[in-house]
Amino acid sequence: MRKFVLAVAALALASTAAFADVITDRQAVMKENARQVGTLVKMVKGESAFDAATVLAALTALNDNVQKIDVAASFPVGSDKGDTTASPKIWEDPAGFQAEVDKFKAVTASAVGAPAQDLDALKAQVGTIGQTCGTCHEAFRVKKG
Repeated sequence: MRKFVLAVAALALASTAAFADVITDRQAVMKENARQVGTLVKMVKGESAFDAATVLAALTALNDNVQKIDVAASFPVGSDKGDTTASPKIWEDPAGFQAEVDKFKAVTASAVGAPAQDLDALKAQVGTIGQTCGTCHEAFRVKKG
């Protein structure tokens, strides 16, 4: 009986550790997305000069990162516990969440396909990217607070 209890405890600990890694990994993806968008936002706000090469580099890095998002691998059942702001709605409405991720993938791919060549175009692209992020965060992220 003691071996059984130890085995169950070890399995529970391993599962918790595995979910911690999944949570850490998806948080790293989101932080990197925010870093790339931040580069673009600085240009939009006039905090840095518009530079088409920097825009393309940031959009490319953002898109590469977004295209790697695998909902099933990044948000497995049970990974809603722990240090995460992922909303339970992700697991209640996986099709809706997948649709939002797919929209984000399409938006970033489109932006890379036609990167802004001037500040006004960048403002529009950043607006679309921000709106897509915001829509998903409103529905599928628990607000910190």
